[in-house]
Amino acid sequence: MRLRERRPSLGLTVSATTRTPRAGEIEGKSYYFISEEDFSARIEAGEFLEWATVHGHRYGTLKSEVERNLSQGRSLVLEIDVQGGLNVRSAFEDVVLVFIAPPSTEELARRLRGRGTEDDETIGIRLETAKHEMELMDAYDATIVNDDLDQALFELDALFESYEMDGGSSCDVGDET
Repeated sequence: MRLRERRPSLGLTVSATTRTPRAGEIEGKSYYFISEEDFSARIEAGEFLEWATVHGHRYGTLKSEVERNLSQGRSLVLEIDVQGGLNVRSAFEDVVLVFIAPPSTEELARRLRGRGTEDDETIGIRLETAKHEMELMDAYDATIVNDDLDQALFELDALFESYEMDGGSSCDVGDET
């Protein structure tokens, strides 16, 4: 993640999922790939900060991943969907939610097809989900449009700077982006 190149002390959690690994994904680095049964048991045991079913698979953030980073005094990035973000907001009132938006649904479709990892049906489901998620952008503290990767990275880095230096509030973030 390029933001971590700029901010090496930034914490990053590894999510758990019930889907099978894609080519090149590494257990414990890309995701924790676990069975439906294990995922259910971990939900029952209260091990997830948040979890959701997305595109027919379950994804979640383990509390242990968050606690590990926070205990080291790190600012933390959770790469999660909108459902997860809103669930985290209910658990941590001082969380800052940043919505990373595509420049358009057409561009998102082009990017998804360009990855070559999913069939047309799955891409269609992902696009419908994205449309719904974009309707919830206003529930987030800031939105960054990922039209130009370097610019989006600059804006995200500036957002971290604002919060780490002076504990900016949600209002501050909205005014800066």
